[in-house]
Amino acid sequence: MMSAPLGTIHNSTMMTPLTDQEQLLENLQVFKIQGRDKRGRRILRIVGKFFPARELSGAVGEEALKGYLERRIFPELGGRPFCVVYVHTYVQRSDNFPGVAALRSVYEALPAAVREGLQAVYFVHPGLQSRLFFATFGRFLFSAGLYGKLRYVSRLEFLWEHMRKGEIEIPEFVHDHDEELEHRPLMDYGLESDHHRRAFDAPAMDSAASMYSLRCIS
Repeated sequence: MMSAPLGTIHNSTMMTPLTDQEQLLENLQVFKIQGRDKRGRRILRIVGKFFPARELSGAVGEEALKGYLERRIFPELGGRPFCVVYVHTYVQRSDNFPGVAALRSVYEALPAAVREGLQAVYFVHPGLQSRLFFATFGRFLFSAGLYGKLRYVSRLEFLWEHMRKGEIEIPEFVHDHDEELEHRPLMDYGLESDHHRRAFDAPAMDSAASMYSLRCIS
């Protein structure tokens, strides 16, 4: 029996109706494929602040996340080289971060072609605690291949070294925060108080052990 052409499978997947939870991700535009970087690779933009963690918590949220990526994002990427621009600005653990365990589960479920196509992850506005956390536990939570593709971007000006400005849309609140960081550079190192960063900086944990690990590096 002959298998269906790859394009046919992709078209069929794209036409599959979304669940209510998946439609929520679509409406909020958490994930959006936009343009190409300076190397010609597709750009998958992820805005962390848009993720509805309260509505998509636990196993239901994890399945919705996987389902949406399988139906809307992976088919459009088509196994070709791409990069991720993850915007961490104003991410709050309880409101808009799915949790490290969920992210790890999603990564492990990636089709081989998509995983191989991922060339780089640009982590915009990471903050000190996020850097420390991934430096300490990143290799244990994720594969060495993914960890090695992580690129911290403390300012948008450094993102434009890799992206064309007209190719990717950055929300206005990200520009505003970037400007604030320019005037208060010590915020990057945790040496100056910032009411947003106190609430939004650290990754969400999913177990008592993870919470202990986070306290150790806070």
